[in-house]
Amino acid sequence: MRLSTRNQLDGTVVSVTRGEAMAVVRVRLTGGDEITSSITRDAVDDLGLAAGSTVKVLIKSTEVTLGIE
Repeated sequence: MRLSTRNQLDGTVVSVTRGEAMAVVRVRLTGGDEITSSITRDAVDDLGLAAGSTVKVLIKSTEVTLGIE
């Protein structure tokens, strides 16, 4: 599948933490950085996500916020 999203990063699922309706999926990107995504539990099940799953992280955002102390 080809997508118009330009920010596509390869990674491996480190953990899936399920809540009542949502799940937090932690992904280790190629290079070692980690990123998290909140998706529905249904999406986790549909995609068959579990620790060790290979995924492509797609980032589409209208805003990126930075902060310093």
